[in-house]
Amino acid sequence: MVRQGNSGTGGSRPKGSPPGRSGRKSGRPPLRPVYRRRRLIAGVVLLLVLAVAFGGFVALSSAMSGGQPSGGGQPSGAAAPAGQPTASASVSRTASGDPSASPTATSGDGCEQNLVAVTAATDKQFYAAGEKPLLSLTVTNNNKVPCEVNIGTSQMEYMITSGSDRIFSSKDCQAESTDLTKTIAPGKSETANFPWQRNRTVQGCEPVDAKPGAGGAYYVFTARLANKTSPKAVFQLN
Repeated sequence: MVRQGNSGTGGSRPKGSPPGRSGRKSGRPPLRPVYRRRRLIAGVVLLLVLAVAFGGFVALSSAMSGGQPSGGGQPSGAAAPAGQPTASASVSRTASGDPSASPTATSGDGCEQNLVAVTAATDKQFYAAGEKPLLSLTVTNNNKVPCEVNIGTSQMEYMITSGSDRIFSSKDCQAESTDLTKTIAPGKSETANFPWQRNRTVQGCEPVDAKPGAGGAYYVFTARLANKTSPKAVFQLN
């Protein structure tokens, strides 16, 4: 028997050619719709990441520059608004102080007038006829620091009374008034003496003929320095 070969118009198919691909040009195959969607989503995600990164960079730059928006707030070094004192002014006010804050001080810190004492004394308690009493005004500094005290005649007064009778005042006929400032050490004293002539005086230094009584009458001597008055010192005239 003789085997009859295949015949037809299509001819024979070359070896190695897959069915249904004959006649197509070789090259990159076309993208399917699912791939296009994936690339679109990836692009959107990339844009979002870039936007977030840029926003973080702007925020970081603002924080590093002090976070002060342009055109708003008060620039560094500008003057404080009216009515608001600056810290330096407040501190300056606090540092300079008020000189009248310690009106009792007479000299330096810690020197107080209430610790400066004035006392009166006589050299005797009993005077015979014709004896003239020596009146003493003593200023004592009871502070723990030295004090300057004016013990001039402008500040002093020696006063003698007998009951309600005003006998004598050194101010009545004072020829001159002077200042004499001395520094008194802690616990120390200054004394000023005045010899009394056993005479009477009146304000204005008008002449007085009457003499103080005798016969064992008692008299009171008080000393005054500025606004301080001493305790009474009692003596007797015969």
